[in-house]
Amino acid sequence: MFGLFESQEAKTRESAVNWLELADKVWRFRRDLLDAKDTGDLRQHTDELRQRLKNKAAAPELQLGIEALEEVLRRTGGSLYPKSALVENVEFFLVAAIMIIGIKSYFIQPFKIPTNSMWPTYNGMTPEIYSKPAAEPSALTEAVRVVARGAWPHRLDAPAAGEVLVPVYGAENRGIVHCRIVPGHTWLIFPTQLREYTLLVGDRPVTVTLPLDFDFDWVVSDALFPGTRSRSTGEFFALMLAKIKARETEIVMVDGQPTPCVRTGRYVKAGERILSFDELTGDMLFVDRFTYNFFRPQVGQGFVFWTGNIKSEQMLNSSGNQIAEYYVKRLIGTPGDVIQIHEPVIYRNGQPITGAKAFEMNAHRESGYRGYFNGPSDGRARFLLTDLDQLTVPANSFFAMGDNSGNSADSRYWGFVPAKDVVGRPLFIYFPFSSHWGPAR
Repeated sequence: MFGLFESQEAKTRESAVNWLELADKVWRFRRDLLDAKDTGDLRQHTDELRQRLKNKAAAPELQLGIEALEEVLRRTGGSLYPKSALVENVEFFLVAAIMIIGIKSYFIQPFKIPTNSMWPTYNGMTPEIYSKPAAEPSALTEAVRVVARGAWPHRLDAPAAGEVLVPVYGAENRGIVHCRIVPGHTWLIFPTQLREYTLLVGDRPVTVTLPLDFDFDWVVSDALFPGTRSRSTGEFFALMLAKIKARETEIVMVDGQPTPCVRTGRYVKAGERILSFDELTGDMLFVDRFTYNFFRPQVGQGFVFWTGNIKSEQMLNSSGNQIAEYYVKRLIGTPGDVIQIHEPVIYRNGQPITGAKAFEMNAHRESGYRGYFNGPSDGRARFLLTDLDQLTVPANSFFAMGDNSGNSADSRYWGFVPAKDVVGRPLFIYFPFSSHWGPAR
């Protein structure tokens, strides 16, 4: 009981000190605005409370002094006291914003994996495909998956009976399936651009709208052409070209233009499910911006960098402007390193590269890792086009590649990452709640 009394005494004295500080602040900032009565009352009650505090008065006596001073401050405090709820909320959010900006700028930055260039280490947006309606999750399960996995369902049904056709090519194509850019919203609120893909049943279109970075070719290849995988080997692309060359196509009007459409050999009835898949969000992670201020990035680490100073035609968008975005790749070479690729292994300074589990998994093509590939010889890549090619990483630069190098535009294409533009290393995957959740690999 005595301890409780002492605690209350201490709290009251601390409260008195705070009220005196506020009274002094009001006096300094508002004394020239107060009339004689308010000035006298403010000084009188301030001095009385200060004297009681100095005399170590008991808590009840101090409380009476606090209440008397508070009544005067309500008349004289202006914007300093009493504060409205709006002012307090504005101040709270302003301080919170400053703290968030500071943390993001110097310590931890959130980052979303947009593409599958680092798959399967990190996931970009990926599909989960259902072979038949019975395999689809229930409505309740779908709702849970949206919250826990960022899994947005897409169900495409046939508008009529006929053969499913795949229109190919288009002005805004990301891959091979026909698409066009349309306006849309993220989270139903924020304006953005999306891609609208088109399939046909006979001559009747069926469309689905997806984010710009989503790989719809992956969905079509797995669902309508089993055995091909566009995400890493290019088999789907080769299959489509072969079918076009063999004239396994029909010309159908799509978006007002005659468009080649590849035949799938699959015939459906009106209302029958054509495609069923969930669009899974890319891994969201925190990036450690602090460590690289003191330690040099190490080969094998995943690292995030800014692309604004990478000079290459591959770093220009469709309007000819420099792409200035944040990328995540794996660090392959530091200044002075000699890099060479003997598929599926990367060689660094004449030896198989070490420093990351992904290097080993790719070398043995295990657990979804497909191995490292030289750059394609179609004119897109600049470096390491054959097993004989070597390159030396220049000073103040880094060489980066994706773990899924068969589907990664990286330093083989656009060259070296300036050391000054390295942001940090992946630290922790905080969403979605999948097998990747936890410390970043």
